Amino acid sequence: MCRSLSKCLGTNIFVSRRQTSSTTPRPARLCDVFINHRGMDTKRNIAALLYDRFVHLKLHPFLDYKTMKPGDELLENIEAVIRDCKVGVVIFSPNYCGSYFCLHELALMTEYQKKIIPIFYDVNPSDLVVVDDGSYPAQKLHRFTLALELAKRRVGLPFDSSNG
Repeated sequence: MCRSLSKCLGTNIFVSRRQTSSTTPRPARLCDVFINHRGMDTKRNIAALLYDRFVHLKLHPFLDYKTMKPGDELLENIEAVIRDCKVGVVIFSPNYCGSYFCLHELALMTEYQKKIIPIFYDVNPSDLVVVDDGSYPAQKLHRFTLALELAKRRVGLPFDSSNG
């Protein structure tokens, strides 16, 4: 089991530069590591710290608010980045499952069969549940629940913000 995220990822992560059709949006820069997180919980702490650490390791991370520019097409750009990335780091936090975007990105990572490294930030895997409050059609609810269950079964890294 990996004891640190940098050892789990290694330093030799490369992205294959596959050809895509001209109608598929291309991100400005391909990435090695896609950081999936709930902004309100992790944007100003662990997500930003991981991004900076990956840059220091000469990896090419993707973190929405640091990588995208105003006017970029949000969903299409993120899907292209996830499709081409090597690894997804998923920061599960207390409000994670309440975000359509977090769950959509997680589902894309599982559908594209990306290696997912979960970080359980102030949350236990058993606490993570997609709530059926009627806001998602049955197909999306099933897709999100399946992706969440698959990710929770992976060996992850616990992080308690009160202990640093």
